[in-house]
Amino acid sequence: MATTTSGPDTGQHHYSGAAAGLTAFAGILMLLTGALHALQGIVALVNDEFFVVGEEYVFTFDLTTWGWVHLLLGLVVAAAGIALFQAAAWARVVAVTLAGLSILASFLWMPFYPFWSLLLVAFDVFVIWAVTAHGHDISRL
Repeated sequence: MATTTSGPDTGQHHYSGAAAGLTAFAGILMLLTGALHALQGIVALVNDEFFVVGEEYVFTFDLTTWGWVHLLLGLVVAAAGIALFQAAAWARVVAVTLAGLSILASFLWMPFYPFWSLLLVAFDVFVIWAVTAHGHDISRL
């Protein structure tokens, strides 16, 4: 994979296409993850009997509270996904932090909707990998 280099005469930078593509895909996944969290939150707020807990888990929470948590987290994660397209260092830091919080929220939400939670955890793990492994290649786009 090519890294950032400067041309001797032009001063232009050449960036790895794979790094830019993975970071853009991470931004799209953050938008999707934010939308899915927001959707979970709206469903929990509108109809808290939609989610049924099959087994007793150590973590028990009120679904209305979790609805607000997911709705607000979803909006913030989606906004961070948009900011990630600007290739700013602060956007990568925010993306990793929010993806970590999203993993935690999805883990705690697992008793209510396990498949959905695992899907969001997988998205967030990819976002963290893509932003940390390849973010330095596009820092000056």
